This record gives sequence, C-alpha cells and structure tokens, in this order.
Amino acid sequence: MTAPLVRVIEQDVPAVATAGNNEDTVIGQAPFDCTVTAVQYVPEAAITGAATNHRSVELVNKGADGTGTTSVASLAFDDGVNASAYDERAITLSGTAANLDLTAGDTLQWRSLAVGTGITDPGGVVRVTVSRR
Repeated sequence: MTAPLVRVIEQDVPAVATAGNNEDTVIGQAPFDCTVTAVQYVPEAAITGAATNHRSVELVNKGADGTGTTSVASLAFDDGVNASAYDERAITLSGTAANLDLTAGDTLQWRSLAVGTGITDPGGVVRVTVSRR
C-alpha cells in the first residue's frame, strides 16, 4: 500500500488588462498520478465581478503532450462573485470526478479569459493541491 501524499503546486500568474485580453500560464506538472483536491487563487488586488463584461479563470489539464482541454476547475467573476486582495479565493472544482485525475507529467495551465470586454485580472498566485491516488 502506498502512503498518502499531498503536494501543493504553486505559481505566480501575471495581471491581465481588460479590452478582451486573455492570458495562459503554465502552473506546473503533476508530480505523480494524483487527484486535484483544491484550487485557490490569491489575487494581488480586489476583483469585483460584473454582470455582462467580466472575467473567467480556469485550470486546464493540457496532458503530457500539451494538447489536452480538460477543465479541472473554473470560476466566473460575474455579478456578485468577487475576490479580496491577498485573500485565497476557492476556484470551483469540476463536478466530473474524472476531470480531477491527473497522470504523472500532465501539464496544468491557468487561463484568464475576458468575457465580453472583460474586467482586469490583477494577477497573483494560483495554488493547486493534489493527493496521490
């Protein structure tokens, strides 16, 4: 039997201006076969969601070859969804259990996407917690 092992993959992510700008950032690679158990974003400034023009963030499993598109976790900063500066904001994990499973060497990508004209993403830190399976 293999002992439980939890690891945190943490990466700084850049700020993204509005006007439809998007940004993709490599967060890291799965150190072993594991399951994502939590994703947090710690923004460097407050984010105030908006109804029509807002921002969506997402953790994507790009797989070992970089072509994957599986959404692991996501959150839309739409009306009423906010984040405080320097305070962890939980990012909602996929409701599909298989989307949370990673194979050793899978690359994780953070996507910051403008919806409509978007709102500013102040950048910060993304923290992904994984547990060996």
